[in-house]
Amino acid sequence: MDTPALDPATIGTIKTGTTTGDPAPPAAVDYEALARNLARMVEEGGKALAAYMKPREEGRIKPDLGEDFADMVKTVGQVADYWLSDPHRSVELQTDIGRSYLDLWASAAKRLAGEEAAPVAVPDPRDKRFADPEWSQNQFFDFLKQLYLITAQWAERLVKDASLDERTRKKAEFYVRQIANAISPSNFVLTNPELLRETLSSNADNLVRGMRMLSEDIQAGEGHLKIRQSDASTFEVGRNLALTPGKVVFQNDLMQLIQYQAATEQVLKVPLLIVPPWINKFYILDLTPQKSFVKWCVDNGLTVFVISWVNPDSHLAEKSFEQYMREGVIAAMDAVKTATGEKKVHAIGYCVGGTLLSVTLAFLAAKRQSRVLSATLFAAQVDFTYAGDLMVFVDEERIKLLETHMKSQGYLEASRMANAFNMLRSNDLIWPYIVNNYMRGKKPLPFDILYWNSDATRMPAANHSFYLRNCYLDNKLTKGGMEIAGVKLDLRKVKVPVYNLATREDHIAPAKSVLYGSRFFGGTVKYVLAGSGHIAGVVNPPAKPKYQYWTGPAPFGEDVEAWMAKAAEHPGSWWPDWLAWLTAHDPKTVPARAIGGGKLKAIEDAPGSYVRFKSWT
Repeated sequence: MDTPALDPATIGTIKTGTTTGDPAPPAAVDYEALARNLARMVEEGGKALAAYMKPREEGRIKPDLGEDFADMVKTVGQVADYWLSDPHRSVELQTDIGRSYLDLWASAAKRLAGEEAAPVAVPDPRDKRFADPEWSQNQFFDFLKQLYLITAQWAERLVKDASLDERTRKKAEFYVRQIANAISPSNFVLTNPELLRETLSSNADNLVRGMRMLSEDIQAGEGHLKIRQSDASTFEVGRNLALTPGKVVFQNDLMQLIQYQAATEQVLKVPLLIVPPWINKFYILDLTPQKSFVKWCVDNGLTVFVISWVNPDSHLAEKSFEQYMREGVIAAMDAVKTATGEKKVHAIGYCVGGTLLSVTLAFLAAKRQSRVLSATLFAAQVDFTYAGDLMVFVDEERIKLLETHMKSQGYLEASRMANAFNMLRSNDLIWPYIVNNYMRGKKPLPFDILYWNSDATRMPAANHSFYLRNCYLDNKLTKGGMEIAGVKLDLRKVKVPVYNLATREDHIAPAKSVLYGSRFFGGTVKYVLAGSGHIAGVVNPPAKPKYQYWTGPAPFGEDVEAWMAKAAEHPGSWWPDWLAWLTAHDPKTVPARAIGGGKLKAIEDAPGSYVRFKSWT
């Protein structure tokens, strides 16, 4: 039997059950406590507003939302122009949405009359926003849910069916998705049955806690909202994260190089150098011991070196992409050679670290220097034709505005990049935490990957500008147009074997983009597709694998599904497959090496000091 819609007669005895569908005994509302807590909520909200306004009044934060808002209005306006410029299309537009609303109204009328009625719109089974039973059982909330879904799906079709250039279409899809995600009824107390139950059963104490957390998070972000995605008090780098034993054996202005202590009597003769992204911290590959790729490599007989990039400030504003290559990757190769005596390394590059490694390989190839035996790319792009949703943030106008912004302080704030990445998956990384933290008043659960995700770093102006222009905007690397230190780069001259790992649900380096980029290397490329996304697909240890992976023929085209049709699916982690591939290139072993090899002195214990520096702005 359908649950009746909420009305004033039932407001004092709202159920306080959970999403399991089992009703709990009704809880009476204490109106005096409710009023008291609402007053406290307003007080805490005032503190949050003060924390937001103070740095702006003091001039420490300049208004910067106008650029994004103007771009959104301009882009969505182009969609509207297409539909409204033709009377026939305009009528078609109104008829489509009107018919859907009438169908919903007829369905609701049938339910009110006690008749069975199929829903007009249903959420995706993976959509957790509408998991609570009352979204379907209660006619009021069911009507709200379907009204929202009809409108959101209609807005998506407006963009999909409009005649737009591809870049504008991508931007419009992104903005429409952000708007639709923001206005979901699940995000508001009065239109979310679970939130409403919790608010009334706790006499709005949840909102008081939520406003207090909101104030704390704005203060932590120094005037920006730094949404807590994990319980930060649970984790600390060096205490329960990044625990693999090792030493910093080399450092300069840009990076520290860590060598890890051997765990086997014999080690592979050729050492391993890992180049992580400079926009994140390296310990994603050395989380807890159970999830650590670094520890697994050490335990399997590899001599492992990892670059730990500095978190730059204005003093490093002019550090260029070339300097990241020379003082980062090449300097690390020099140090590895000094410590081990080996002229070549196996090299891994993750995300933009993979792009930097690929540029370095092309530069070394142009200089006829053979310093890498094999290269492995984790979710990395060398061609940006199919770069995905991040392209929304890249065009000439926006890059110029960003360059002006960076010039004033010498770097791009960590918060700007972190927010951009979170917006790519706002229904997973923004709105659930806004609802849980600031409306339910509950601290998020401890989760090491999300703790790492919020531990963001800045980007020096010169390096970031070069990266955006040469990669995302002009896509120069695969066109032979990228130039480093006067040297034109050609990936076809890179003859080293490449293990090119993509992840199936990646929204940062899409699997299609990684597959397409495989064609530009001059040597053999093994394309491997891992389940899940940009992080979880990579951090998938053999001891506790969550996802599968696919291996198949040499990469061709850009159609991932066509490649998968000829590929073999394997359960578990891809890590052992990669190790077998790596070892096959040179299986010789040597006795385990001492850290520094007697030639490089230990500077400090791993994970070093560079990785501990935090920043949000």
